[in-house]
Amino acid sequence: MNEHGFIPENKNYKLLLSYQTSVIIYDCTVYFCDRFFKKFDRTIDQMVQAARSGKQNIVEGSMAAKTSAETEIKLTSVGRSSLEELLEDYHDFLRVKNLTLWEKESEKASYVRKLSSGKIKPPEIDENGNNIPALPPSDVSDSFSRIHQAFVYFIKNRPSDVCANIMICLINQCNYLLDKQIRNLEDEFVKQGGLRERMYNARVKYRKQTGQQNY
Repeated sequence: MNEHGFIPENKNYKLLLSYQTSVIIYDCTVYFCDRFFKKFDRTIDQMVQAARSGKQNIVEGSMAAKTSAETEIKLTSVGRSSLEELLEDYHDFLRVKNLTLWEKESEKASYVRKLSSGKIKPPEIDENGNNIPALPPSDVSDSFSRIHQAFVYFIKNRPSDVCANIMICLINQCNYLLDKQIRNLEDEFVKQGGLRERMYNARVKYRKQTGQQNY
């Protein structure tokens, strides 16, 4: 932020757990569609675009935060809506094929949530199933890479019902994070205002410091 304090620093969206989860969702959706839909099925494009929209709007919203809290909230909400659309596609996949949806509190669903949030150590395998060295506990970037590799491996190698359920768990987790993120943005806006208010307050502060009159 500059000395007058109305332009905030850029946010590092890559550190957001919602963004990291959305990257996994996008990549795994591409692999899922490639495995389980016929080549020219229109569902492929719809699902991949929904996954991309979820990820990209988190990015765009975060970058817009510098000049517009309203735009940040709007775009983050758009990303959330896109992932909800994608979630329905995975539910449709299970329903149409008469496959079982995991219970929310099942052991498998709990494992996916814990793995995606970094609460448990990711399997020491890469996306091709090869063993990789033990993970340094302090390396956040490498930790995300391992989690990403683990989920890509699952989607490339597990049966369709398992893969669809994994994706449903991941999307639900990301939507939960985005709901919290949007609430925090709303609270932040109420407390701090938007760019116009920050500009006004900075101007008032400057006038007081320089002895100028406010009109």
